[in-house]
Parts: sequence; C-alpha cells; structure tokens
Amino acid sequence: MFSQFNSRASSRLACGIHTILGDKPLIMGILNVTPDSFSDGGKYSGLNAALQQVELMLAEGVDIIDIGGESTRPGAEPVAAKEQIQRVVPVIVAIRQQLASDILISIDTTLSEVAKAALDAGANIINDVSAGRDDAAILTLAAQTGAPIILMHSQGAPKTMQDNPHYNNVVQEVLDSLKESINAALKAGIKKEAIAIDPGIGFAKRKQDNIDLLAHLDALVALGFPVLLGTSRKRFMGTICDVTEPSELVTATAVTTALGVMAGVQIFRVHDVKEIRQAADVAWAIKRSR
Repeated sequence: MFSQFNSRASSRLACGIHTILGDKPLIMGILNVTPDSFSDGGKYSGLNAALQQVELMLAEGVDIIDIGGESTRPGAEPVAAKEQIQRVVPVIVAIRQQLASDILISIDTTLSEVAKAALDAGANIINDVSAGRDDAAILTLAAQTGAPIILMHSQGAPKTMQDNPHYNNVVQEVLDSLKESINAALKAGIKKEAIAIDPGIGFAKRKQDNIDLLAHLDALVALGFPVLLGTSRKRFMGTICDVTEPSELVTATAVTTALGVMAGVQIFRVHDVKEIRQAADVAWAIKRSR
C-alpha cells in the first residue's frame, strides 16, 4: 500500500506490508538492464555492472530500485517476456542475496508474465507504463498479490508514440485517461491505497505538452493518489537548454524535481540519485516550512 513507509524498514517488508510513502519525497533509481535505453543503454546489462550501480545508488540514498528489461524510449522495439525475464530476474535475485534484503524494488514492465517472475524473485512493486492496456492480466496479478502498481499515461507503443502525438487540452486529457486507468485497476480488485499514477512525461508528448503538465502537477496530485514524476534527462528539457547529451541534463532534472516536490509529487524516478536526492530534500525542507 502507498502510505507511511520508510524504505529501510526491513521488518515491515518481512511482514509483507508494501507501504512506501513517508514524510520525505522518495527517490526511485533507474536500473535499465537493456542494450538500448535512451540514456544508459548497455551500461548495466551485465550482472556485475548492474550490482555496482545498485551499490552506488544505495550509498547515495535511493529509496526504490526500478529495474527494466525493455527500453521504452521513443522508437524502441518490443522485447519478448522471456528475454525480459532473463535480463531482470538474475539482477533482482542478486540484489536480494548480496546487497540489500530490505530495499524496495519495482519491476518496469507492461507484461504480466515478467511482473510475476520479478515479484517471485523478490520485487515489491509493478511499474507499468501502459497502465494495463498492453496486458490486462497485470492488473489481476497486482490484485492477487497485493503488490502496489504505478499506472502511467501514454498513447500508442514506444516504437511510434512520438510520431504525431496530439492533444487539445493535455492536462485534462491526461487526467481523464488516468481516471480511466484507475477505475480499471479498482475494477480488477486492486485496492485504492495500492495505486500510484504517473503523467508520463516524454511519452507521446510534445515539448509544450510536457511543459503544460509540469505547470499543472497540482491537478494530478488533487486526484488523491501518489504521483510519480519521471523527467530524468528527458529530451524536451534539452531543447529548452540547447543540450543534446542526456547526461548533461542533471540540473534541469533537479529543477523539475524541486517544482514537483512543491506541487505535492511524492516519488521521483531518476538516473542521478545523489543530485536529485539533494534537490528533493532541500525543496521538501522549504515546503515543510510553509
């Protein structure tokens, strides 16, 4: 359930209570065990490299490790469930056995078969960028296991989602779509407190769409579900800053993180844990002072 949790509270995890939100915003560290992710493709596809990155993120104060075996960058090809499982499960098992038995792990997938294998291996949370549209069985799985699920807004498949996205009112349309996803999850038997939402920054969105959503994060928060924000190194910020190298967008990501904290966003999915942890903590201290 998404309420009142410090991710280092191992005793609660041992009891199977999937609660993750505490007082401070949470940092979700990205671990792409893929050859083709937009910013770090191939860097952590080997087990040793993946574990070294997890060690670094743990040292830098990460709260959740988000592991994905399929790139969802614009233009990416789909990856079969079997291949995703072969990529993610050994990493999850190794983290649990060698590094941290209590750290929260989310599985970034749209396929129920992959999600089940990851949960069986020790993952705690399902992060589905399709919000159950690609495989409705993933909602049933979340309901049966009690695993929290993050429902993201997008349109189409990663391969074609940036071909010609169009919105008349992006904020309202994203809100309406997320409400539909929430209702589908509730209908499948998922408890309200086990649902979080994600506006899908950079997913089937134009530059101005992303900016408009960031300007109205409070409207997403007002839906009453924890909001996850994923702006890390996203290309639209590079067009604003005249930067083409994703790794040079850490400062831009920190700015959107601070804005998100002030708007009430509670989870931030990022590549650069140390820097964004600082941004989130400072923004949170200021927000609390209000």
